[in-house]
Amino acid sequence: MPSSRHKKKLGEEHLQRIINLCKSIEERSIDPFLVDVDDIVTVIQEYFSEWESLDEFNLDAEAVNRLASVIELQSDWVKHRSTSLYTDPFLLEEKIRKLDKEELVDLFLRAWHPIVELEQISPYSLGEAMKYWQGLLPLNERWLETQTIKTEIGTASSEELMKQGIFMEKAFSEELEILWEELKSEVGEAKKIHYWGFVGRNSYEETLRRAYMTSFLVTYGYATLEVYRLEEEVYIRPFEKPVSMVGKKQVVSVPVSISFEEWKRWKNHQQD
Repeated sequence: MPSSRHKKKLGEEHLQRIINLCKSIEERSIDPFLVDVDDIVTVIQEYFSEWESLDEFNLDAEAVNRLASVIELQSDWVKHRSTSLYTDPFLLEEKIRKLDKEELVDLFLRAWHPIVELEQISPYSLGEAMKYWQGLLPLNERWLETQTIKTEIGTASSEELMKQGIFMEKAFSEELEILWEELKSEVGEAKKIHYWGFVGRNSYEETLRRAYMTSFLVTYGYATLEVYRLEEEVYIRPFEKPVSMVGKKQVVSVPVSISFEEWKRWKNHQQD
């Protein structure tokens, strides 16, 4: 069982993360429904009985106030959608599926407004065509021989071509497969691994390269990201076989900061 002091410290960290999350949604106009209100209320209730000092109660009150602001944004979002005659795409799809073929054809014909355009030669376009042909050079001047420059034929080694970036030592797909196998090996029975624990390396350049390749692992269905917003943690979970995400669920872009400062903080933490 954790001590009361440890639980207080843990509670203060959770409240500060709640405040930062709500502030980012207010300031950056992010979708307010990214916040799980029930989950946050449960966290606030869990630690409320531990507070004793004025600063602790102030932190608790600020978290509640920020959460109330997010709830207000959610309410405004719903009001805006309802007044602008917004209809959820999934509801429209379900409604279309229930329609008969005759009803669909009738709706299509009533909504179909084809555009008809008539093109014809006018005196003006004939005049422009005459100007164009009269401005051309004679054929004997247009078909002059092209001057060529003679160069000696040589050879280049594979090392030279790699230095010039003409071709890579390994194909991109092969590098992706190797990184995927490495990810599955490092994960083992844990099923997932911390994002920085996988992409982080001793040099910033190598860290960027691994983060770039990891993004393709996720895009091509070799792995998926698990994001825990409240804890500010990101994990990578590999698949045993590549999985196509098309038509299965909505693809959401997950930005992960790989700045030089973030890398230095991670490296210093590894050395502690």
